Amino acid sequence: MADNDPRPGKSFGGERTGDKKPFASRSKSSPGSFNADDRPKRSFGGERTGDKKPFAPRAKSSGGSFNADDKPKRSFGGDSKFAGRPSSGTGFKRPASDRPNDTDRPQRSKPTYDKITKDRDAPERTMRGRKKGPESKDTGLIRLNRYISNAGICSRRKADELIAAGVVSVNGTVINELGHKVDPMKDEIRYNGELLKREKMVYVLLNKPKDYITTTEDPQERRTVMHLVEKASKERIYPVGRLDRNTTGLLLMTNDGDLADKLSHPRNSITKLYQVELNKSLTQGDMNKIGFGLELEDGAIKPDSISYVAGGSKREIGIQIHSGKNRIVRRIFEHLGYEVVKLDRAVYANLTKKDLPRGRWRFLEEKEVIQLKHLIQ
Repeated sequence: MADNDPRPGKSFGGERTGDKKPFASRSKSSPGSFNADDRPKRSFGGERTGDKKPFAPRAKSSGGSFNADDKPKRSFGGDSKFAGRPSSGTGFKRPASDRPNDTDRPQRSKPTYDKITKDRDAPERTMRGRKKGPESKDTGLIRLNRYISNAGICSRRKADELIAAGVVSVNGTVINELGHKVDPMKDEIRYNGELLKREKMVYVLLNKPKDYITTTEDPQERRTVMHLVEKASKERIYPVGRLDRNTTGLLLMTNDGDLADKLSHPRNSITKLYQVELNKSLTQGDMNKIGFGLELEDGAIKPDSISYVAGGSKREIGIQIHSGKNRIVRRIFEHLGYEVVKLDRAVYANLTKKDLPRGRWRFLEEKEVIQLKHLIQ
């Protein structure tokens, strides 16, 4: 650089190579004029190179004026004079000198309670269930509709209709009141003049063959399922639900009208598993349609599950459904253009066809009856 160069030299950590050009102040000569030499130097972690500009307190000279030097230091677990909230652990602690004395603290009187004594007149509370009603063993009374159902005439709901129709009498008096109670050991109950007897509950499982109608009697004198179980019991039993004439498989028969009514009611959603044989192979697309649900003439229907039978052809389908609509399985496949050649009910509720050949029947075991009743609670 030439010696006569008027520009100041730059400094790179050492001494400046050129003369410093003085800062030209503004023309305004007021006391508040700015001079670059008066500007405080910046510090980057070390000592400041310029003079420290003292902190200028606010104009307000009252005792509440703020000074940075008076600001309390923060404490992180050590001793501190910060007058924060009292704490029993580490952190900010309130000085003992600032804590109120017990004499200065307002005294609170402890509440007093009267001694609680047991009410001798109150009933004794126990962990037992609900109090037994009038149908308990203590009285021996049961509802009239239950007695009619236990006699194998019909379900309790239908028995209420018979009572309201005036065709039931108790000890020679016609009863029209629903909920009427009788003593099964002493009272004489008649239906259309015929004496009713409380029967023993009978539960029969039949593996129905083809060409049998699921009714108790047929005006056309065709074979009914009653012919297959006529030797099963002296009590009058009847089928729970229906199976088409050409449909085979499990059919429950009993004289327990209350159980039969609950098993047939849609709200209990009793599961049935059917094995279906079609006249042609079921496409994967149609199976997906059935699985997603179909809209039939009497409403939407969606099976619980559907799949091809393992080891069989695509004409053999397994479908699980809980709907009790008439001919529902056949109508599902007919809706998509298929014809059901064979239809067999393999599972009903918790009952299977194990060790029960076609056309044969057996009594339900006690545990099976308990499981059935558990499903409808």
